[in-house]
Amino acid sequence: MTALRTVQTRGRIVVTTGGTGGHVFPARALAAELIRRGWTVDFATDARGVAHVRMPEGVDVHALPAGGVSGMGMGRRIRGAIELLRGVARARGLMRRLAPAAVIGFGSYAALPATLAALLAGLPVGLHEQNAVLGRANRLLGRKARLLALSVADTKAVPDAARPRVRVTGNPVRAEVAAVADMPYAAPAADAEFVLFSTGGSQGARFLGTTLPRAAALLPAALKARTRLVIQIRPEDMAGAEAALAGQGFAAVELAPFFADMPARLAAAHLVVARSGASTVAELAAAGRPSLLVPLPGAIDDHQTANARALVDAGAAIAMAQPAATPEALARVIADLAEDPARLARMAEAALGVGRADAASRLADLVEALAEGRALPADTEGGLRAAATNQTPTGGALPFGGREETA
Repeated sequence: MTALRTVQTRGRIVVTTGGTGGHVFPARALAAELIRRGWTVDFATDARGVAHVRMPEGVDVHALPAGGVSGMGMGRRIRGAIELLRGVARARGLMRRLAPAAVIGFGSYAALPATLAALLAGLPVGLHEQNAVLGRANRLLGRKARLLALSVADTKAVPDAARPRVRVTGNPVRAEVAAVADMPYAAPAADAEFVLFSTGGSQGARFLGTTLPRAAALLPAALKARTRLVIQIRPEDMAGAEAALAGQGFAAVELAPFFADMPARLAAAHLVVARSGASTVAELAAAGRPSLLVPLPGAIDDHQTANARALVDAGAAIAMAQPAATPEALARVIADLAEDPARLARMAEAALGVGRADAASRLADLVEALAEGRALPADTEGGLRAAATNQTPTGGALPFGGREETA
């Protein structure tokens, strides 16, 4: 745990989350914006977050015990509950030391110790939800938090008690990704290079890494000859992908477990094939790039299907349920889009139309009001409508074909 800093700033704000990049990326974006505005930012997370999360320079990182209790067996639930209680006790001491003006949670069980401790201490607590279905941690805390910021206006499972405190900000994205919006999308000409980029999030997606190479091998020969394939592949799946693509006549093939230069990859892509995690959807929209989405089956509350729907309804994406996304089906959709540059251009424009490149700034405005004890700015983006839509989806048939798996 790092020492308490004494640098004079506008005040101190604690940001807390953990888990996947879908939670961490928007937390980082907000932290960077708050630092730019003169605030001191601390980050509270669990041991995994301390090991893997990289926050902006100047942010002190604090480790707290944390344990999940949802979707587990009884033994793991008990252990998770014990870890959570230990984390809350540790976090209460941290709150006394830091004395933050506000605490902002971005969901996941790793955010529970700091946010619960802040509520017990009477500190202003704000929450941000990245997905189109309110997550379990935010659902628990949303009734008491003074701010519930949403990424989309029709977010499901928002508690009625939170309605007056709902505001719609969009999902903060990294400044480098938001800048891609200033790089106009250039649809591929019929005889020019076609860049197909696939990303599966910070951990990679095994399904995409194993199925997409087989789908690409089924593309027409003329299309292969002008296609540059850029695919995220887990290390354990690399040999299979290389075998599927060997000797297939592609213009270029680049396979890697992780792409550190995501903004540049997005900027160059003519079509993105991806899961529909919250940050992926937000970055596709902010960058204005067309996409083919395969929601993760079995995601809690089927939130990836709900995330994809925002882009699909806008005409910015095509979504396929995983059982329907066979190599043959993926190849057909990719080929149809590659041969229809006008449609790709329309999809790119539609993506920009639902993008929120200023989401970090909008959220920071609300956080500053919370930290300074001012009334929250009025909601102008349909937050009350979102909160009224409080049913929790349970999966089921998808409008774009097939059914999601339940596990």
